[in-house]
Amino acid sequence: MTRSNNHHYPLMDHSADIRAASGRPLADITLEAAQQELLSPADLQITAETLQAQAEIARRAGYLQLADNLTRAAELTAVPNEELLRMYELLRPRRATWQELLALAEKLERDYQAPANAQLVREAASVYQARNLLKRAGNS
Repeated sequence: MTRSNNHHYPLMDHSADIRAASGRPLADITLEAAQQELLSPADLQITAETLQAQAEIARRAGYLQLADNLTRAAELTAVPNEELLRMYELLRPRRATWQELLALAEKLERDYQAPANAQLVREAASVYQARNLLKRAGNS
């Protein structure tokens, strides 16, 4: 999607250049195409650019928490699904040690250029530590 400073809500009504992760234009993703089995899974996946555009709209409208969530979602489009599931499992209470969570944050920054998600994981690690929700080292 071409980035512009002129995004309006709803985004799809104002941006003819929105595309799915497959590159297919949004206008081509229809119920009829789905019924005819002409769509691939990538046709139904949102791009990081579209999520970032939505985050910009939310931020300008004053919905800062929504904007932050959309920014993190945009970062996570680069993470393979299997890795996302592994990360999700680590973020459950008592599933990871402090060191494992810090390593996850590092991986998010280093491998996926996901600093907002890395910061969220660091915050979770601090909260888990304060609330005694970390896995004890040596426990499986």
